[in-house]
Amino acid sequence: MKKAFIAGFCLLFVVSADAATRGNASLTAAYQQNQRNTYYIVNAPDVDTACRNRIFACLAEYCGDVTVVPGQRSSRCVSATESELYNFALLCLQKDNTPLLPTFSVSHQNVARGMNTAARLCPSFVQQELMAYLSMANMAEQLTKQRSDQCVQRRYELEAAIACHSVALAYGNETANMLRSQLTDFCGAGVPGGSADMVQRFANAGNVGANIWGWAEKIVSLDLSKKGAEWQSAVDSVLAGYVNRMNLACGENMQMQAVARERDTSPTNLQIMATMAVGAAFPIDTREPENPHASNLWMEINSMSVLPDFATARQVVQAGLTNAATTQNAFLSTATMQQMQRAYTHNQTKAFIIRDSARCYIIPVQTLSVQENAVIAQTFASCRYN
Repeated sequence: MKKAFIAGFCLLFVVSADAATRGNASLTAAYQQNQRNTYYIVNAPDVDTACRNRIFACLAEYCGDVTVVPGQRSSRCVSATESELYNFALLCLQKDNTPLLPTFSVSHQNVARGMNTAARLCPSFVQQELMAYLSMANMAEQLTKQRSDQCVQRRYELEAAIACHSVALAYGNETANMLRSQLTDFCGAGVPGGSADMVQRFANAGNVGANIWGWAEKIVSLDLSKKGAEWQSAVDSVLAGYVNRMNLACGENMQMQAVARERDTSPTNLQIMATMAVGAAFPIDTREPENPHASNLWMEINSMSVLPDFATARQVVQAGLTNAATTQNAFLSTATMQQMQRAYTHNQTKAFIIRDSARCYIIPVQTLSVQENAVIAQTFASCRYN
């Protein structure tokens, strides 16, 4: 009986001790979790995220927040330099002595020299966040331009000008009344984007009489509707003017690919009359027409995303040259990839200058001579070569 009592007491003591151990273990686990939450910032933002918020707040205070609503992004940062924004962000952080991470710990908040403040922890993040802010602001500005009323108007105008361009080339040798009638139907005041001024520009493109020699030619030939030499190129130049207007309004980089035109080297009536008067023939320009695929040493392109280093820039250029133009690309648009491939194939372009919102890189795609290297290095002295 005595032995059984002793055994039962010992078993009860062991069970009680085990329950007490389990209770202390749960208390210990709770204490450890609290320490992790306090010192390792499990439930609070990390330093990088907190600093990003502070730096963005500083830049937004100086520039105004980034928005894509047309007409509402008017700030002094439109023409601000990178160094100006960098200096302001540093000054803004220097006077920010509030706790960066409020849940870090009481001891770190109250320690001398402000260890848990933006002034101490965030200056090293300014350059990185400034590049991201500039890139975002640049993209917002591009989107604002493309959504603006002026851009939409210029796009309609360019559509009408393209129609007029084809009509002007097709009816250029017809009578002036026929040409003007056709132009009015395709790009007159009743057509979206068209106007009487556009009709006038295309109707008069290439007409002899733009200078004193043209008026003399009209008098000699008595043909007041006669067009001068290379009048097709004059029609092309009118269309190029509308392309440039659209590029400026929309922030685009559209380029017009003009067809190579044959040059008329036959003597004009004015030259014939002058030869008869002075007894000496005018020199006739017998030079060959310019090659439409003339070699271009470099081509400049713009990236839609940030290029952090030279290796990324080179990879983007190689992808633009090797992938199909319709391949989705976060850095290059379809039009840019088409222009790159056309320049590399037809113009024998040897280097591409690729830019983002803050940097530019020189990416050679063919072997450059010493002279070509010198020309590119002097022209783009601020761009990285490696």
